[in-house]
Amino acid sequence: MHQIGLSYSLDTDASGPLIHNPLIELLQAVRASGSISGAAGTLGLSYRHVWGELKRWEQRLGQPLLLWEKGRAARLSVFGDKLLWSERQAQARLAPQIEALRAELARSFAIAFDGDAHVLSFHASHDDALTALRTHAASLAGQPRLHLDIRFVGSVDAIQALNEGRCIMAGFHAPRAAPPDSLAARTYQPLLRPGLHKLIGFASRMQGLMVRRGNPRGIAGVSDVARPGLRFVNRPRGSGTRVLLDELLAQAGIAPAELPGYDDTEPSHAAVAQAVAAGQADAGLGIEAAARARGLDFVPLMEEDYHLVCLKAALDTPPVVALRQVLAGADWQRLLHALPGYRSAYAGDVRSMARVLPWWQYARAKPAPPRRRSAG
Repeated sequence: MHQIGLSYSLDTDASGPLIHNPLIELLQAVRASGSISGAAGTLGLSYRHVWGELKRWEQRLGQPLLLWEKGRAARLSVFGDKLLWSERQAQARLAPQIEALRAELARSFAIAFDGDAHVLSFHASHDDALTALRTHAASLAGQPRLHLDIRFVGSVDAIQALNEGRCIMAGFHAPRAAPPDSLAARTYQPLLRPGLHKLIGFASRMQGLMVRRGNPRGIAGVSDVARPGLRFVNRPRGSGTRVLLDELLAQAGIAPAELPGYDDTEPSHAAVAQAVAAGQADAGLGIEAAARARGLDFVPLMEEDYHLVCLKAALDTPPVVALRQVLAGADWQRLLHALPGYRSAYAGDVRSMARVLPWWQYARAKPAPPRRRSAG
């Protein structure tokens, strides 16, 4: 078996790629630009350097990376294309772990260089807006600064972590005004309690089907993904998107066993999008921002609310107060609205759980009947 080592660099600035590798970035630039000179310009390198690096890697790998045809745009070889897509898929699958490592490093640096910083520990369902919020909060001037220590897990695991004291804040998502008999209600109601937990408004986002550009399979809804010959890619059990899919399948009268690929899972929206982009699946359920980031088309299905929740006792602590102030700020509102499929939803407001999540139905006490006066 041919073995080769690829060295990666990790940048604690969460605004860029998770990790960097020079070869993969070369291949991506050539694929996107269609020429070596274009790739050199994109990466800020010389033509000679890019040419030399590609030739050096071809010799080291023992495989051609590019097809060198005179008069035609440079394009990746079958091997080069496979190498690029495989590496991108591996990165997407490992994104939660890489994000956790980067968050831990950022937290450590924040404490080391800024002893007065507010550090807010999060367990949350994977969300592009939360990643953007972490970067935005850390970049704000003024003291004390706010650092969000986010661990991306499933929605159910996030709330359980909050209830077990492993974090201060949890993030989960659910369809707006889901009825009491919905799967979302049955999933989250046992974990949340009015009076004990407090909701903080964050955002609404669009969930839908991520499909290849041009939607070549003509997928228009959940019923279409059960057609013979189509391949679906799912999210793991315990994730909010898996709960949503099961709800949509039930509404369409489709048993999970009828969906090809129901048991094939990826750990994040980004990994699902990457699987579709790489041709490993025809469709997957996820957020619009992840689809657009990878050049996919998007079939919107449902707008849902992404909620932040903490224990009532933590609501007035300095880190939570600081978070609410950041969420209500105009700068954050502009950043959020720039993300495809997102819009603000009571950002920073403390909201009534019983009103926002109408799963608790309290029996109102009936008024006592009027007492009869005895004749006497």
